[in-house]
Amino acid sequence: MFTALLSDWRFMVCPPPTLSMTAFSDVQCDVNPVFVPKDYAVPAAVTTLLSTLFGRHIATVTIRPVQFHSLAISAFASLIAPFGGFFASGVKRAFNIKDFGNSIPGHGGVTDRFDCQFIMAAFSHTYYVSFIKLSSVTIGGVFSSFLALNPDMQVELFQSIQEYLQNTGSISDAVRSAAVAAAGGE
Repeated sequence: MFTALLSDWRFMVCPPPTLSMTAFSDVQCDVNPVFVPKDYAVPAAVTTLLSTLFGRHIATVTIRPVQFHSLAISAFASLIAPFGGFFASGVKRAFNIKDFGNSIPGHGGVTDRFDCQFIMAAFSHTYYVSFIKLSSVTIGGVFSSFLALNPDMQVELFQSIQEYLQNTGSISDAVRSAAVAAAGGE
């Protein structure tokens, strides 16, 4: 429920255009599809169960995909991340130290307070990159990679792209011949 509320707030779903952006700034962006509500079909067995329990026929539900992601991250945070403390205790025992520092007297160091946060940070980053982040291939990025190739590889890539475009019908033989002539080829 909280995820749906925050998904409606542009401040939470748009990347900040400047460092001076506040929660009340008028931010506009193309919203990642993960924040856009989608209709999902409810399996027949669940529909029957809900009809029996509540007396209502529910065949579809409208949910934002980010709500499924928040469930996965919450499950990891509650079931797996606490083991970060056990892992840290194992490291301390292996090196025969009492705690990771003395910045908080009687409680070990600041690091001791954040054992599970390290595992959560690694998981959150991996989860985001794997399941949420949109691919961002740009012409500039591709061209930059092209320029990093040696000249022979650049020519080979150019010819491969030319052949692909001709085979898919994206360019005609006349355009291909003109491109080859302009490049000083055949």
